[in-house]
Amino acid sequence: MRKDAVHNRERLLRAARELFADRGLDVPLEEIARSAGVSIGTLYNRFPTRDALVEAVFADRAATVAELTEQALAMDDAWEGFVAFLTGVCELQAADLGYNDLAARTVAVDGDRGFGLMGEILERAQQSGDLRGDVTLADMAFVVWGVAATVRATSKVAPGAWRRHLALALDGLRLAAARPLPVPPMSTAQTRAAMREC
Repeated sequence: MRKDAVHNRERLLRAARELFADRGLDVPLEEIARSAGVSIGTLYNRFPTRDALVEAVFADRAATVAELTEQALAMDDAWEGFVAFLTGVCELQAADLGYNDLAARTVAVDGDRGFGLMGEILERAQQSGDLRGDVTLADMAFVVWGVAATVRATSKVAPGAWRRHLALALDGLRLAAARPLPVPPMSTAQTRAAMREC
């Protein structure tokens, strides 16, 4: 890539990162190009789709979530590992409305790369006797979606409100608080369909 092309790409990524963080993923691409000081054509030359731009902006978050997963699995206390993982992901969501939107739209489901490791975190917490045994990974989508909605609604007026929401959800996930659930968990297909609605 020529030097000016690299410079334009970096400006676009910086502008997109700032606008996404402040307002979420639905910022118009024209506004991102304008903020970067380039034409919309230049944006499309570097990133032919919104998804390509989003993937480039948040590439580092995938590495951070992988680190959170490894740290959780390395913890001696399985429940604390489970809590640390969820808290870490929610902290990323709370710090960046764009990532918050992305997390709600890309919850790991069967067949996804992060699904297996997240399953290990969940299984360890169930085997330790702390996490209720009927919780599935599809159920974890409710936690992510719920926190995502709380972050979006409260980020300007009560930025830490999501922590209370997560604490309430975690108490409901404990085996000691378990009551029979009224309906079965969502299937992978249902979870994917629900994500498309986010």
